[in-house]
Amino acid sequence: MAESVTEDTAARRPSAMLLMGARAFDDLFDDARLRRLHKLVRVDDPVRLDSLDGLAARRRLADVDYLLTGWGGPVLGADVLAAAPKLRGVIHTGGSVKHLLAPAFWGSGVVVTSAADANAIPVAEFTLATILLEAKRVPAYIDGYARSREVGGAWRDAIPPAVTFGGTVGIIGLSRVGRRVAELLRPFGMRVLAADPHADAAAAASVGARLMGLDDLLRESDVVTIHAPELPETRHLLDARRLGMLRPHAVLINTARGSLIDTAALIARCRAGMLRAVLDVTEPEPLPADSPLFDTPGIVLSPHVAGAMHAETMRLADSALDDLASLVQGVPARHRVDGASLGIIA
Repeated sequence: MAESVTEDTAARRPSAMLLMGARAFDDLFDDARLRRLHKLVRVDDPVRLDSLDGLAARRRLADVDYLLTGWGGPVLGADVLAAAPKLRGVIHTGGSVKHLLAPAFWGSGVVVTSAADANAIPVAEFTLATILLEAKRVPAYIDGYARSREVGGAWRDAIPPAVTFGGTVGIIGLSRVGRRVAELLRPFGMRVLAADPHADAAAAASVGARLMGLDDLLRESDVVTIHAPELPETRHLLDARRLGMLRPHAVLINTARGSLIDTAALIARCRAGMLRAVLDVTEPEPLPADSPLFDTPGIVLSPHVAGAMHAETMRLADSALDDLASLVQGVPARHRVDGASLGIIA
């Protein structure tokens, strides 16, 4: 009898499909999170799909209430929306949903959520670590030590003074990440500036930053970190003119999108010895093997590792499961994406 009740209860639960690559699924869902998922919704076998090709997948769409999406999964076109008449929500375990969903989803009544807030945490931590190391000129000292094999010596005199105390950090974009970076910088004795056309002075001050125009921020900052969205108006936001405003020996950090910097102008500035850049994102991405970025002095490349990786991704799973639980219970999801904001978010 108890087994029958359990089966009836399972039948009444809403159904879900997980659309993501195998690597993302393995990182996101350990045994505990899978158990939580199965308590919330009914998930048929196979639990995960990375494609909606085939009759079996389309049949499942016809009965699905929620789609949990992630890296390595398919883009959801208008045909998916048409094939899923019961669909109530798309819960994305990654950050941006702008290129995941067809325009038809917005205004359809389907709730869309994102784990962007959770993903902002490791990006901000990566940025903070980079700011502190670069402001202390640690990479330059490491390089000089490796070349000279001497702890002291004249080679140290060529390294610009550290700016870890009393220096200025400029944050371009008071996004989720930008705000968190500003807050993380509070204990470190550095002045924090921010430029964002959609923020006001009070919002900046609430996270310990002073709001100003972008050009003034570039002129006054020792370290500049980019956290603005990729939009038509932000393409090559830092062009040759603006890169030329940066102080000699300034450091530029980009964990946002590669298109925000004019790559050719950046290479020229770094080759002239006037700028150092730490790029976790590039244009294009991935880079071709013969890209001059690999060999330009003063440019440090990391392979898009600022965002959640390995165990960090479980924060994203928790965020998605929290939103799924809210929707199943009929209460507003905390991380709902407003379609009206697509023009200004990442």
